[in-house]
Amino acid sequence: MPLDRNAIHAVTAAERQRFADTHPASQRLAEESRGHFLAGVPMHWMSDWGTPFPLFVEKAQGVTLTDADGHRYTDFCLGDTGAMFGHSPAPVAEALAAAAGRGLTSMLPSPDAPVVGRLLAERFGLPVWQLTATATDANRAAIRWARALTGRSQVLVFNGCYHGTVDDTFVKLKNGRAVHRPGLIGQQVDLTRHTVAVEFNDLAALEAALSSRDVACVLTEPALTNCGMVLPQPGFLDGVRELTRRYGSLLILDETHTLSSAPGGWGRQAGIAPDLLTVGKAIAGGLPVAVYGMSAAVAILAEAYLARKEPGHSGLGTTLSANLFSLAALRANLEAVATDAAYQHMTGTASYLGHRLSELFALHHLPWCVTQIGARCEFQFAVSPPVDGREAEAAMDPELEHALHLFLLNRGVAITPFHNMMLCAPATTRAHVDTLVTTLEAAIAAIERGVP
Repeated sequence: MPLDRNAIHAVTAAERQRFADTHPASQRLAEESRGHFLAGVPMHWMSDWGTPFPLFVEKAQGVTLTDADGHRYTDFCLGDTGAMFGHSPAPVAEALAAAAGRGLTSMLPSPDAPVVGRLLAERFGLPVWQLTATATDANRAAIRWARALTGRSQVLVFNGCYHGTVDDTFVKLKNGRAVHRPGLIGQQVDLTRHTVAVEFNDLAALEAALSSRDVACVLTEPALTNCGMVLPQPGFLDGVRELTRRYGSLLILDETHTLSSAPGGWGRQAGIAPDLLTVGKAIAGGLPVAVYGMSAAVAILAEAYLARKEPGHSGLGTTLSANLFSLAALRANLEAVATDAAYQHMTGTASYLGHRLSELFALHHLPWCVTQIGARCEFQFAVSPPVDGREAEAAMDPELEHALHLFLLNRGVAITPFHNMMLCAPATTRAHVDTLVTTLEAAIAAIERGVP
């Protein structure tokens, strides 16, 4: 039976008060910051954790956060993937310490550049690469290249997608039509003029949209990850690859989150060869670095385009992209942190987490499901995993998520605040998982009893 709404509200209220009572230093820092930062934080998303005021972090090491009040947390959020390999991994920290005295940025490549290019090509299977500061920048660049090389204007995304803050992707399906997502600030351009949306796992809808032959690219994650996880049905990604080739659209895989699946991402593991590929967040161990790669065929076209284009700024790249510091971090992370052995541990620990969660939900007769993508695990308020963005959205329950997340945080366990995503890093142990599951069971029991 569904959990009682009044009980959820009661637990939330009690947990907000508990947080306020036990975090005086964070409260003081929040009050000091409020006059100089929008929403009281350097980036307004930092206030979206459901706490009465932001949690201020003093230190992050491995999978442990220490806040300004000295409380310690086992971190399963890991910067919403940015710190997927743990906070401040030693090889990256050492490389940065060594690089810091040699210069941070120069708008020129360092000797790390050819090594990084080779490592990226070997890992992801695409020969030619560029660096940006964020996955948003990488996706924006990939879209621009797709439009330039195909001469087409339309971009196709799947309902429920997330590709950073790229304007072209902020649409959703409503009554079968693409509309702007709610909450956009200052949006003036009609995004639906050049962006098409269809449901994930719907090859018929995809073919219908591509058959007009005006779609420059299909931009997708191999599995949707930011609306609650939606896995591709058997044959879907192969079908996407075949249809994009048939109708002359380029396929861009955004592996920023699905990098959790394997060292070379989901596409490499599944044998899906994209035309372009983007990865950000964790690729350099948590620094603001992202990359995008091109197939040999696309790279040839891109080189020719650069050679013949008129003089002027390309509209791609920022001054600090590919700086000396970024290249050092990227090389260290690829060589010594994101290893096959690390992935084997991370995936095994996440499988254990998924098993423990499934047991817990069965014990409490909760109609919730668990989905895993390598080191990434999520539970959703649905009997079975959603197959598209519409079903994923229907499975969300912000009030219940808020209550569970805050209960966990107050007891030293952090998971992603926006939905029920958890990551297992190389330093995550089964004991950490047991603590998470035991604490989540206590939260469920509190709601079932109707008292915190």
